[in-house]
Amino acid sequence: MRLSRISTAARRHPQLAAGLAIVFVVLAFGPVGSLFVDTDQARVGSATANLAPSLDHPLGTDAAGRDLMAVMVAGTPLTLRVGFLAGAVGLGIGILLGFVAGYFRGLPDTLIRGAADVLLTVPGLLFLVVLATSLRTAVTVDMMALVVASLAWMLPTRTIRAQVLSMRERAYVQVARLSGMGDLEIIARELLPNLLPYLAASFVSAVAAAVLASIGLEALGLGPQNEPTLGMTIYWALFYTSLLRGMWWWWAPPMVMIVLIFIGLFLVSMGLDRIANPRMWRSS
Repeated sequence: MRLSRISTAARRHPQLAAGLAIVFVVLAFGPVGSLFVDTDQARVGSATANLAPSLDHPLGTDAAGRDLMAVMVAGTPLTLRVGFLAGAVGLGIGILLGFVAGYFRGLPDTLIRGAADVLLTVPGLLFLVVLATSLRTAVTVDMMALVVASLAWMLPTRTIRAQVLSMRERAYVQVARLSGMGDLEIIARELLPNLLPYLAASFVSAVAAAVLASIGLEALGLGPQNEPTLGMTIYWALFYTSLLRGMWWWWAPPMVMIVLIFIGLFLVSMGLDRIANPRMWRSS
């Protein structure tokens, strides 16, 4: 989608513009914040423990002696990295399997649809917990993203398959087939471009789901123990009973950042869905 189309869509859909603005602020928080905050203070023992917010430590420090402003600056990009990587991998697999099942049908469709339907019945969080606990090595940010991506492909596969099944019977596809275009060429030149707005909305939804899943695992202590992600910050806040001790500055900032992430992604997904759905275009 061209930049001019994105700007035009943003003007027509205020929720898309608001969502993009929020997502941009969250994305820029880490790089811009690192210019003003020493992220080395996100390490354990880098400051005096259990300090309330002050001029020296705007968000205070935690029980491990970490400056929480530095933790937020360092941890927000890590959480977004997990979400974007897991969303990209999950949606990429979903696109591949969805197009194969929806366009070629037959045995591939039966196998792919059956696998997706079966795995969708498995409790996702339970599966992720078992998978995360079975890892023998220390969990890293990238490993966490791959764990989350292992269950991020089924729903995109089903929805993309349904879209392709509908599109493959349309007149312009039949004309392309009669003109001598091969199957892969039809997919690349006819089907995929028409699905780009829908795929963009699906990617945003996949990122939001991946962030939620990663935070859920990290809040249970199954994330990267040595990385200051937002989910692990909440886990350590719970582990050291910050709620009972009245240390609101420990758990409130990551919660606010998580809420901003989900609001921004939700608004972007809503705006892209209105672009992808012609009926919603006419009703606007």
